[in-house]
Amino acid sequence: MKASRRPGGAQAVLPDAKRGEGRGSLLWLQGLACGAMVALAPMAAAAVAVLLTPSVLAVFLDRQPGRPVARAIFLCQAAACVAPVRAIWSGDHTAGVVSAVMSHPYEIGSAWCAAAGGWLLTQLLPIAVSAVMEAAAITRAAGLRRRRERIEAEWDLGSPDNA
Repeated sequence: MKASRRPGGAQAVLPDAKRGEGRGSLLWLQGLACGAMVALAPMAAAAVAVLLTPSVLAVFLDRQPGRPVARAIFLCQAAACVAPVRAIWSGDHTAGVVSAVMSHPYEIGSAWCAAAGGWLLTQLLPIAVSAVMEAAAITRAAGLRRRRERIEAEWDLGSPDNA
């Protein structure tokens, strides 16, 4: 709360700006879920930590509001982590099962390549969208020019330079 002076000299108490309303409880719940996973299945939590390392790095490196790059990386990587986590979870999530699943280079490699794909998506998609929008604008401008020429010829208006 901040105090401010009113014109008559009295002080009014104003609330601070509400930044990230509701984010504190969400962060607390995420921490609680992570702590529960570490307590109940520490080997599975260690495997998930290894699989999601690029996502954790992206969260710390992405400074944009809303962290769009980190979100894209996490979503792509989480999709690739479903199969190994499911195999670990259904196999008693012991150290032997975790080491058997994580010893395949395909498991870690596919998760990390999916993270790279998510990053690449965030870098190439804006370029592709702007190229498509530019092509659509050029096509529309050419169509409008042809329509204008047809109308000028039909009405025998001549070019605007001669007017």
